[in-house]
Amino acid sequence: MLEKIVSVDLIEVVENGSSQVRTNTAIMEDGKQISGSFHRHVVAPGDDYAGEDARVQAICAAVHTDEVIAAYIKEQL
Repeated sequence: MLEKIVSVDLIEVVENGSSQVRTNTAIMEDGKQISGSFHRHVVAPGDDYAGEDARVQAICAAVHTDEVIAAYIKEQL
């Protein structure tokens, strides 16, 4: 039986408060991985993270304070 499993397997917070998220997509056959790939994306301070994995949402809620968002926006100017 083939099965596709998609999971967030790595969340890193970098110095400017951005959260780097790695998603692992594994194709499994009879319980053994036969193929897989990774995708990375960044959730920057001030971004809408409502559609993210629950763990990413929790980290962003804790890290993306008003001060961090303001500093990130100032850094982008």
